[in-house]
Amino acid sequence: MQAVEVKKLIEAQLADTQVEVDGEGCNFQLLVISDSLAALSPVKRQQQIYALLNEQIADGSIHAVSMKFFTREAWDSRP
Repeated sequence: MQAVEVKKLIEAQLADTQVEVDGEGCNFQLLVISDSLAALSPVKRQQQIYALLNEQIADGSIHAVSMKFFTREAWDSRP
């Protein structure tokens, strides 16, 4: 699976969410920029993303995923 495919998969299903994906093969690092996810607990945020990737994880297309979450404001104010 390619990083661009992971990005499209998540962004297509979560409105107002931007995802920056790094990695290749079956290991990916996600930077998720979303004000709506920011309102959720850290566990609930991860559950939302894993639910979208469940099929790819089950079939082995994705093996490992790490995630960092940002609000839009926090993302825009990065150095």
